[in-house]
Order: sequence, then C-alpha cells, then structure tokens
Amino acid sequence: MVHAERAALIDDLETLDEARWEEQSLCAGWTVHDVVAHLVDTARTTRLGFVVGLARAGFDFHRQNARGVARHRGASPQETLDRLRQVASRRSTPPAPLDSRLVEEVVHGEDIRRPLGLVRSYPQEAVVRSLRLQARTPASFGGAKELVGRVRLTAADADVSLGDGPEVRGSALALLLAVSGRRVTPADLDGPGVTALVPG
Repeated sequence: MVHAERAALIDDLETLDEARWEEQSLCAGWTVHDVVAHLVDTARTTRLGFVVGLARAGFDFHRQNARGVARHRGASPQETLDRLRQVASRRSTPPAPLDSRLVEEVVHGEDIRRPLGLVRSYPQEAVVRSLRLQARTPASFGGAKELVGRVRLTAADADVSLGDGPEVRGSALALLLAVSGRRVTPADLDGPGVTALVPG
C-alpha cells in the first residue's frame, strides 16, 4: 500500500508545472517541494539512521525533519521527483509501527494535493489503518491519543468509531487530517465534538 501511494503521488507530480512546486502545502512552513523532499527522506530512513540523525539534531524532531528536507531537496523539482522515483520501492523504515509509513504517505499526500486542487481516492484500508494508528499514538510522537480521549471519532464511510466523548463525524480521511493537525473545512466534519477537535 505504501508503494502504491508513492507511485500515485509520482503520477500526480509528473505533469505539475514547476512553479506550483513552490506553493504552500498544508504542512505549516513547507512548500509542496519541501514535502516531496521530506517523503524522499522518510523513504530512505532506516532504524539506525533515524536514531543517529535524531541524536545529531539534539533529539529535536523538527530540526531532524528540516535537515532531511535540506538534504534531499534537489536543485529543481524534476531532480527531487527523480529522487522520489528512486526510493519509491524501498522497504526501509524508522523504529516505528509499519502503519506510520501509511500515515506519512496519506497525510503528506493530502498536504500536497489539496492546495494544488488534486484529488485522490485513497484505498479505505490505508486511511483507516492510518487513523487507528494516529488515535493510539501520543502527541509527543506526532499522534492524537490525548485528543481522541476527549472526543469520539465516527467515520461516515467506514466501520470505525474511536475515542470517548462528544461525537465528531466525517469521512475517515477528514478525521485523519483533523487529528494530524491539518485544517479541514467546516463541511468536512459535524457533531457536538467538532469544536473540541478543531478549535476556533
């Protein structure tokens, strides 16, 4: 599933005008180009390499990610896309649950696609597995365990209900993006728990 998502993103990027690579992604502070470079970095990351890189970054995840983007962002969008092609079939992973690779591909895929007006129909299993992992992963590791403890997430398009509290209802993808800290439109979610999940 991870390889399929990488291939689908490559297909979407192949015909993208180079100027659009510099548009702001949904990932705060990162352009589309930056997010693609990050995906190259994460695809190349090994368990040992992750630990060494984190130590060198002073155990600062944001600094480690920024260094990875700088390292793998090519001089042009085409160069970065070529790098993504080269790593698309890799099976290496940092010391994290394997489903974290799905979270990376689906959430960052939307970080890129939504600002560009691109739409992908993700396999439901990939989205649901990503949502379940985010719901049980602490915020300190990029998840939403504490947040999900305050609301109940109910997917309108899948047999998924997670958490305890006022209900938030929406597609599994919208719920995944919301718990991953991405902005979703008011029309994407409903229910009495929306304000707790998406303040303001």
